[in-house]
Amino acid sequence: MKTLKSVERQAKIISVLRRSGRQTIAELATLTNVSEETIRRDAFQLQTEGQVQKLHGALTLPHNMTEASYERRMREFAPAKIAIARAAVQMVRDGEAIIIDAGTTTTFFARELRQRRNLTVITNSTEAARTLADVAGNKVLLAGGEIDADSGATYGSTTVDFISRFHVKHAFISITALDIEAGPTDNTQNEAEFAAKAISCATNRVILADASKFGNKAFARVCAYADIEFIVTEQSPPPEFFNTLRDSGTRLVIATI
Repeated sequence: MKTLKSVERQAKIISVLRRSGRQTIAELATLTNVSEETIRRDAFQLQTEGQVQKLHGALTLPHNMTEASYERRMREFAPAKIAIARAAVQMVRDGEAIIIDAGTTTTFFARELRQRRNLTVITNSTEAARTLADVAGNKVLLAGGEIDADSGATYGSTTVDFISRFHVKHAFISITALDIEAGPTDNTQNEAEFAAKAISCATNRVILADASKFGNKAFARVCAYADIEFIVTEQSPPPEFFNTLRDSGTRLVIATI
């Protein structure tokens, strides 16, 4: 596989950091298919230009560029994410137990869930927990763990161990990228581990992903398409995905904006 040219690679590094907030040198090397030494040279150049900051073997964006990346991502493709949330909530009935992971699309989904009653909601998202707690008789269980300052999500072994105690009707998972060969992937190992465990705890496994996620690949693999019952998106994916999803038994739900 060809490596990205320097300019393209550095643009990808910035793009990844805008989505995730922080990536290690090793993670970026894997994402761009180059050596860690090459990423260190890119990092030096980008830091000299004021585009990134180095911190404990990782790269972040300077504070004046981050704008809290989570807040920015909430605005990106917002109409699509709202449509996806409204379509996905039709799968949920009053009184059911569900797991929701942390993400911007699942934040919109949590808001739509307020029209349901007596749900048991297990989540690692403090935003989703606040949205649904003490509403319509809901019971909300927030998984403990290390809190991500940007998204307010909890991650780590404590978080994964907590949700492993439960079996629920639905798991609704946001995702960073959907690649034909790699499958669903996330930016960090922590995100991927939580999503994978949530999927294993549910009967109906659903990915919520706007169309920009298709044809991209992030750092950490979450699962195979065969592990997913539905992908809810706002427009049909590229044609090359249809055979893969059909063969995996994964169904598409196309939301109307």
